[in-house]
Amino acid sequence: MTSLGKFPERSVRELTGMAVAKAREDAGLADASLFEAAWFSNTRQALLEGQNGIRGEVALRPNGVTGIPVTNVENACASGSTGFYNALAFLKAGFGEVALVVGAEKMFFPENREGMFRAFRGSTDTLEFDSQIEALLSLAKDMPIPEGVEPAAERSVFMDIYAAFARYHMARFGTTQRQIAAVAAKNHHHSTMNPDAQYRFDMSIDEVLADKPVSWPFTRSMCAPISDGAAAMILCTGSALDKFDAARAVPVAACALVSSSDRHPDDLDNHLGRRAALKAYDQAGVGPEAMSVAEVHDATAFAEILQIENLGLCARGDGGAFTESGATALGGRIPVNPSGGLLSKGHPVGATGIIQLHELVTQLRGEAGARQVENARWAIAENGGGFLGYEEASTVVTILGGR
Repeated sequence: MTSLGKFPERSVRELTGMAVAKAREDAGLADASLFEAAWFSNTRQALLEGQNGIRGEVALRPNGVTGIPVTNVENACASGSTGFYNALAFLKAGFGEVALVVGAEKMFFPENREGMFRAFRGSTDTLEFDSQIEALLSLAKDMPIPEGVEPAAERSVFMDIYAAFARYHMARFGTTQRQIAAVAAKNHHHSTMNPDAQYRFDMSIDEVLADKPVSWPFTRSMCAPISDGAAAMILCTGSALDKFDAARAVPVAACALVSSSDRHPDDLDNHLGRRAALKAYDQAGVGPEAMSVAEVHDATAFAEILQIENLGLCARGDGGAFTESGATALGGRIPVNPSGGLLSKGHPVGATGIIQLHELVTQLRGEAGARQVENARWAIAENGGGFLGYEEASTVVTILGGR
């Protein structure tokens, strides 16, 4: 992966080249001739740069990736892991032995801030947008916004969506704003040990709570930043392992992609994140108790609480208390987002899914340095995208490791 941050001077093509070069170096590939197919994930270029239709072909061509099938993937924040899912299917179907998956995103356009934030709205049902927001706000009616608290003037619509769900969870399970802040404080601490993270500074729970309000109960440090960056991953079949350093290969145990349903908002056991997790555990033949480390889609601090419940890492409704206890911190029972998560490491939307897997591969190789999870053997990632009804529009859960 590239380092994450705000890089107005770098293009999607340049970021892609940096990530692909790192992946080839890691795999010991002198050139790109072994790639038999490629998947390219991006969500912003069409809207903010006018580059649509052949984004992957344009970005990969200068990097020697030509003449092979290139598939462009757009599935909101789950784009990168959706590309991974499809590359895995390509290999399992026997169409090839080596595939490349790339996610690259430029989100920071200081000269077009209105466009930057408007782009988020496209990951909802734009025809039903107003009624959907109204339904979500009614869901949170039992936990009203405190009087006098004003939202940030400039924010992603997803912060309002997650805030409504956070207030619903607070009313139903007793989750507190302080517990949500504990997620952000933990992930900010983890990011101090990640040289590629966008933010690398500690924040206490009290500092998180005192930060600028965004959409109650969230403050700025409980929300993922605008990020630029890219990541690339090489997948191969067992029959192609002799072309690489097999000792550095990490097995893929499972990958499940699901989309939203018309479930009742109270039916959290059928949340798509839960359904994807159960499918992945079934594929891998293991359960949540086997997991050593997790990377989850903490676009907001509350989202981490919801997703560790969906993954079965703690009981439904206990995510806040579980986090506050230290169980999800490095050295705890199940470290979650040792990379710093989206909150502090960064969230370049189309690349995020691959970046999560990059962290898990690093952990399973024992190469994570100060943030290394001891004896990491199994790793799980949850990557959600968009919003439809009462949940994300799509979610991918991937399990790595086991050897």
